[in-house]
Amino acid sequence: MLEKLFGSNSRVKILKLFLLNPAEKFYIRQLSRNLKLQLNSVRRELENLEKFGILTSDLKNEEEAAGGSASPAGGQEKKYFRANPNFVLFDEIKALIVKAQILYEKDFVRKLNSIGKVKLLVLTGIFVNNPNTLIDILIVGKINKPKLIKLIRELEVELGKEINYTVFDPHEFKYRRDITDIFLYGILDGKNLVVIDEVGLN
Repeated sequence: MLEKLFGSNSRVKILKLFLLNPAEKFYIRQLSRNLKLQLNSVRRELENLEKFGILTSDLKNEEEAAGGSASPAGGQEKKYFRANPNFVLFDEIKALIVKAQILYEKDFVRKLNSIGKVKLLVLTGIFVNNPNTLIDILIVGKINKPKLIKLIRELEVELGKEINYTVFDPHEFKYRRDITDIFLYGILDGKNLVVIDEVGLN
């Protein structure tokens, strides 16, 4: 869906990474490696997005970019890009990316149900634009752990971001719920999206 809207898969992957990590900066080869995209494709998309205004860039000495001071010899400079939160449509485009991720989750839910019995699936964190939570996905049920890890890794590649998740079996979930566990209720009472609910949250 996003690829059709924005014109290329490369552009979507790059936008996701920058908009979900607005405080971080990236250079071209780093993006090519992390997103598994061709170097020339990354360079072209970054230039277009910078011209559009949603990204900014600056040249920095490598030591300086890492948080140190520039060496006397100057060192090698790299062009670093970061999101531009002052861009007039920044919030709207970021919201669109987040909503599209949730739509993508329909496929994730189907795959999840194929590797176990899910009683509860709660999306939070990056999926609802909530950076103040410790995890992004809460799962309650009996799940094949190796297959779940593989599925999460696939999702991370798709979203271009690390996913933090927690799995409880139904008995542990019930115990934590009964004792009003701080970690659990921090998730349930926070901003979230309940995708599957067979435990009677509501």
